[in-house]
Amino acid sequence: MPKPIADDLRRRLLEAWGAGEGSLRELAVRFRVSYWYARKIREQQLRTGQAERVPQSRHGFVSRVNETAREQLRTWVREQPDRTLAELQELLRRRQGIPISRPRVSQLLRELGLRRKKNAARA
Repeated sequence: MPKPIADDLRRRLLEAWGAGEGSLRELAVRFRVSYWYARKIREQQLRTGQAERVPQSRHGFVSRVNETAREQLRTWVREQPDRTLAELQELLRRRQGIPISRPRVSQLLRELGLRRKKNAARA
């Protein structure tokens, strides 16, 4: 992913536009940015009132699994390490009220550094 253009360049371009030193097209050539970028930052300035970059919001969904649920999952795996993903999924759904998919349960286990161990007595 390319680096964002520095705030000082944005500010200088917008100050030059505000001082009437040229059109956005002319200033884009002068500051070596695309016209569409110059237009975008001008629209952002009109919307927010600031010349600096607007902080980006978090991408993707916010996880339903909070720290309490993570600790509970950790406890369940320590108590009975041979639980299946389906069992852990059901426990999270029933006891924590979190609807979650099996792949997400597996991902959480990896994030927590937990391994499920099969019971040798079953074999």
